[in-house]
Amino acid sequence: MDLYEYQGRELFARHGLPVLDGGVATTPEEARAIADRLGGRVVVKAQVKVGGRGKAGGVKLADGVDEAEARARDILGMDIKGHTVHKVMVTTTADIAEEYYFSYLLDRANRTFLCIASVAGGMEIEQVAHEAPEKVVQEPIDANVGVDEAKARDIVSRAGFPADVADQVAAIAVKLWQTFVAEDATLVEVNPLAKVADGRVLLLDAKITFDGNAGFRHPDHEALEDTSAVDPLEQRAKERDLNYVKLDGEVGIIGNGAGLVMSTLDVVAYAGEEFGKVRPANFLDIGGGASAEVMANGLEIVLSDPAVRSVFVNVFGGITACDAVANGILQALKLLGERGEAVTKPLVVRLDGNNAEEGRRILDNAGNPLVERVDTMDGAARRAAELAGVSAESSRVRDESGV
Repeated sequence: MDLYEYQGRELFARHGLPVLDGGVATTPEEARAIADRLGGRVVVKAQVKVGGRGKAGGVKLADGVDEAEARARDILGMDIKGHTVHKVMVTTTADIAEEYYFSYLLDRANRTFLCIASVAGGMEIEQVAHEAPEKVVQEPIDANVGVDEAKARDIVSRAGFPADVADQVAAIAVKLWQTFVAEDATLVEVNPLAKVADGRVLLLDAKITFDGNAGFRHPDHEALEDTSAVDPLEQRAKERDLNYVKLDGEVGIIGNGAGLVMSTLDVVAYAGEEFGKVRPANFLDIGGGASAEVMANGLEIVLSDPAVRSVFVNVFGGITACDAVANGILQALKLLGERGEAVTKPLVVRLDGNNAEEGRRILDNAGNPLVERVDTMDGAARRAAELAGVSAESSRVRDESGV
């Protein structure tokens, strides 16, 4: 889960890191009230989970409460790279003398944690690494050791931080690592980490990503999630404990096991090239226990997507045998009917693995006109793509004919 900047600033403050005073507003009047409390000059910043806010006009300085209210009115409702601004953060301004960069992140490729530090902050770190790699230090962090004062001072020294801020940056580095660990984050990034005119070093930005797999340890994180920015289908799937991700395609995908589902996405995308570039509509892993209720919930979510033209159910029987899965599919269709969910889109089913023959026999004997069984994964993917392509073409013809 990615946090908004204002949420990250508040989290940093809770962990004792030096940040600017401020608040978040959803209306110009709220922005005015915050500016009045802060007094003097303030900065009004659009709260969206995307970079480039300044260039898009989403960061404005304001002298006094009237101007703060006006700037908030200008920014609220803006579209920044496809993200509508619903909130603004209002903070005191800082007389910046120097800008630095500091972050901790999960380095998946090397299966470790990584610290990135640079004395060239205020710009994209990728750009700095490309144009002046000598200004960027990348230090692997042993999770069993972490970042103590000695490690922090080594990073600060190697990155070339000025002597007059070295102690402050080292202390921030230690506390930022403690925050990273305590919150089960996969990223904490500060850009810029700034030295201001009075000599203090402050965190003027906050980019934080939590590890969703650790959510059970952090019930307080749930309150930070912005459900209004989540796809409605993804939100419904989450409420049903389904691993679902919405994609831009026409073939609904249901499988048991993340690896199998990922492979299914690939074969459907490949097969779809033949039928008008049909693509997968979602990622949905129902896991090993594909009960009728789980299958029904999965089908309900997938079929609720108006873009879906066909569904590919790809199951490799393991702990849950294929005959149980086949019965689950049929019971799921029955459950959906009882719920008043009219199932009209074709389902292509591929069963393999434990008790596959019995599962196939059950589906064949059921004779459900919506269910088409195909033995191979490639063949089933091709058939699902074909059905989606035919459906899309029929819809296009109807639209053009006005029928």
